[in-house]
Amino acid sequence: MSQQVSDSAIGVAPVKSTPFYRHYALFLLVLAYTSSHVDRNIMGIVLQPIQTELGASDTAMGFLGGLAFALFYATLGIPIALWADRGNRRNIIALAIAVWSAMTALCGLAQNFTQLAIARVGVGVGEAGSSPPSHSIISDLYPRKQRSTAMAIYALGVYFGVMIGFVVGGYVAQDYGWRATFFVVGLPGILIALLVRFTLREPARGAADGIAQDMSHRSSVKDVFHHLWTTRAARHVVIGVTLVSFIGYGGLVWGPAFLFRSHGLTPKEAGLFLGPVAGLVGGCGALFGGYLSDRLGRNDMRWNAWVIAVSKIVAVPLFIAYYTTDNITVLFAAYVGSTVLGAFYLGPSFAMIQSLTPIHMRATASAVMLFVLNIIGLGLGPQIVGFVSEMLKPAFGVESLRYALFGTAFLGIWAAWHYYLAGRSYEADLAKLGGKDLA
Repeated sequence: MSQQVSDSAIGVAPVKSTPFYRHYALFLLVLAYTSSHVDRNIMGIVLQPIQTELGASDTAMGFLGGLAFALFYATLGIPIALWADRGNRRNIIALAIAVWSAMTALCGLAQNFTQLAIARVGVGVGEAGSSPPSHSIISDLYPRKQRSTAMAIYALGVYFGVMIGFVVGGYVAQDYGWRATFFVVGLPGILIALLVRFTLREPARGAADGIAQDMSHRSSVKDVFHHLWTTRAARHVVIGVTLVSFIGYGGLVWGPAFLFRSHGLTPKEAGLFLGPVAGLVGGCGALFGGYLSDRLGRNDMRWNAWVIAVSKIVAVPLFIAYYTTDNITVLFAAYVGSTVLGAFYLGPSFAMIQSLTPIHMRATASAVMLFVLNIIGLGLGPQIVGFVSEMLKPAFGVESLRYALFGTAFLGIWAAWHYYLAGRSYEADLAKLGGKDLA
């Protein structure tokens, strides 16, 4: 049966979290997440200059922007999450930030493709230790009714990171070169690591749910995979978020190159076109998606998932317009609209997985979800777009990338179907979980 919270039972000093501290902790985790997405996505704005200097193909650059990072980021996330479910999550996050920041800076010292790929692997190793323990901490700070909004605020790090990476990266890359860009965006992360280590507290597990984790409970990775697969709502959320990520990461890594090739923009112009919209408009979309999910979900829990399903369907024609128009005004309008709607999914998706998972496996469940979506979305998304672009070059020349990206837009319909199915079973699956020992 569920227990009342007992700090001594879970090895955490009894500390009452004030609203101010909860918001500060969330702010710090957002800051860390922002740093990770600056360093992760900086490849998009410097991809073309690197490709020109190293003479690599689109397929090779797709590997550098996707699989080289994603393989290690996704696979190491699972053992680190197992550690986080049993150890000090704050310390793990601080160490992770320090590693990915140092490895990003080292990218600027690479003298060839192999060295750069190794450094990118190092970035992936560091970032593997960030999101799963962060999701777990947020779930211990905010109750279920506020969790989608809290997770949406955390997801702002994606959009702030993309904005900073594109704008700062565009200016630095054009004026000082791609190597200097890695130094500028990598080194500030060391300061964030110190703030996390020395100002963030490890919260009591299960506090926001009014229960305590029994530390004798242990789950294997197989147990967590089985739980997510056999829980219908969780299974459909993972499939949906993976499809959305495939679309998003393909566009994120290759988006600047698309603007260079098809619309003749410079790195600065592409950064200013993509960055502010991604950060400000995307951030507003993430917040509104989380708020709308919590708001509508109070009366009908199915809307936690259906908000995302509707947004994905409405976004499809906007993605099609974005990749097919030659009119810069239409291009910008389609980009704004698709960015708002495209951002709806993150907070509610993270929140549903946390709510559908017992406390003792929450960090690992997050890591498993991230493993699937990053191997397929981040790993294969840019890789397949690059491969298809290479295959289409004989027929379409410089426009091959446009049509490779265009093909990904229709995956939004498939993703929407899975979120619809997740909504249908969400309430029933939560009820089943409530009948178990959540600790």
